Amino acid sequence: MAKKMSKKIIYLFPLIFILVHNCQQKIDIKRVPQWASEAVWYQIFPERFNNGDKNNDPKPIDLAGGWPYNIPEGWQNHPWTSDWYKLQPWENNGHDFYWNAGVRRYGGDLQGVINKLDYLQNLGITAIYFNPVFESPSLHKYDASSYHHIDNNFGPDPEKDRQIWSEENPIDPTTWQWTTADKLFLELIKEAHNRNIRVIIDGVFNHVGNTFWAFKDLIEKQEKSQFKDWFSIKSFDDPNTPENEFDYEGWYGVKDLPEIKEDENGLVEGAANHVHDVVKRWMDPNQDGDPSDGIDGWRLDVAEMVKHKFWQKFRTWVKEINPEAYITGEIWWKDWPNNVMMNASPWLQGDQFDAVMNYRFTRAVKHFVSDQKNKISASAFADTINFIRKDYNKENLYVLMNLLGSHDTERLASLIVNPDYWYDHNANPAQRETFDVRKPNEIERMKQKLMVGIQMTMPGAPMVYYGDEAGMWGGDDPDCRKPMVWPDLIYETEATHPFGKQRSIDEVKFDTALFDWYKNIIKIRKSNDVLHKGDLNFIQSNDSDVLIFERQSNDSKIIVIANSSSEEKNIELNFGESSYKNLINGNEFKSGTNNILLNQFEIAILKNN
Repeated sequence: MAKKMSKKIIYLFPLIFILVHNCQQKIDIKRVPQWASEAVWYQIFPERFNNGDKNNDPKPIDLAGGWPYNIPEGWQNHPWTSDWYKLQPWENNGHDFYWNAGVRRYGGDLQGVINKLDYLQNLGITAIYFNPVFESPSLHKYDASSYHHIDNNFGPDPEKDRQIWSEENPIDPTTWQWTTADKLFLELIKEAHNRNIRVIIDGVFNHVGNTFWAFKDLIEKQEKSQFKDWFSIKSFDDPNTPENEFDYEGWYGVKDLPEIKEDENGLVEGAANHVHDVVKRWMDPNQDGDPSDGIDGWRLDVAEMVKHKFWQKFRTWVKEINPEAYITGEIWWKDWPNNVMMNASPWLQGDQFDAVMNYRFTRAVKHFVSDQKNKISASAFADTINFIRKDYNKENLYVLMNLLGSHDTERLASLIVNPDYWYDHNANPAQRETFDVRKPNEIERMKQKLMVGIQMTMPGAPMVYYGDEAGMWGGDDPDCRKPMVWPDLIYETEATHPFGKQRSIDEVKFDTALFDWYKNIIKIRKSNDVLHKGDLNFIQSNDSDVLIFERQSNDSKIIVIANSSSEEKNIELNFGESSYKNLINGNEFKSGTNNILLNQFEIAILKNN
């Protein structure tokens, strides 16, 4: 009963907060939600996480209108446990693996996520970030057909959902209904909240797909469409000519992704009003003023491509519904060809985002632990982290999404297998012929554990990309989007190379030892408030391979020592009058000077007694 009551109190808090602030006629939209500093995130790519309902698996009709605009003869859903690079019979169609990967579907769905919420809870996850869940013909869903419906193949009855769509006027929210997929998503939110797990979703508001309902109206009616001002049109079709002159701006020139038009305020008024309706729908589904039945925030795609004024307005919309909602943005590359990342501080001034996905953190950890020729020293790592810290306010710094991999980069394990290259550059066999597709060896797994140990003890909210904790590996998109490896499934050995080259023969199975490491290190983070909120101070080390830093809050102190070398290290530290215990292995150290022995790529997390 006590646990149930505590959960109710947690999720009633946003409503109480709203009521109090409404009485004061003021909501502090600049306030960063405190829970986000304590979050342990898990990123889910829905189509590849778990197939919980085979009755909703995609059919050719569900791919219609999306790239590559034709379905291979004999197309089927792909076997979940197959050798990733091996082509199935219907994929022997004259195209290579990477073309076929774009039309593969594995059947991951919302029921699959619900079935694994206990798995996530057991791992220690407290917040989920979903890649796009809205209706779309693609596997990735970044080309939305609508924002106000969950993809019908993620729900229990795709055909019924299709019928419901046809009965609505998409521009009029009073006609919107709840599809079976929508209802299951709300059930997922409820089940997650019952486990004290929050949920945010991807908001892709810079562009839509070419099957988006308003864009389809534009294609059909051209200049007569009421949505012609939603998009940047270069030319309309001339019905008196055999050619189709219709042309428009696509995201980075990609015609599959029509850009939503902007004016000085960001998205043009009609499109902005529609997004506002969408925000209200998913943040407070029954519109009763209590947001506990809705999502807990947003991750905003290619956010730097939308004007600041729109995000300022967006934040107001979100915080008026739920002041405790979390908003994070994808603010990433300033100059990708030259490996220059952005300083996201212009978006973190209190009037736009709470956080960003902290790819700069990823790169720093990569350079310190996994690189060999380009390896940096502990002091250089500290300088890099301090440089990032100077860019952001403390309240933002502590809620940044500290990730080590995502759906847009090579997986952490393959990052380690392929050291010394620029992060997120030429990171799969199609982009670089020397990219190694093999499974990590024992030493490389040690590096992975060390990198996760640093991630879980630094300021900022750590994020695990689905399957990294299970031992998954793979290069950049699409190879980072393999179907999740589960312990109850038997997987085909990976023996195929996408271009027919020789490779190692690698067993694919759930890595229990690695999972246990993630689980234990997450538990350490969650059990020690100092790791959520404590100040960070780097301690000078006499060894360039040994990183030492402390986290301190009031009387609580944790000292972290990380050996990024393949050699054993003996570190001498003076603990003054305090004694310490290693939270990983239980070793205890008395006050005064101590010698601490660290094996290769080992981390120690020492807490004062």
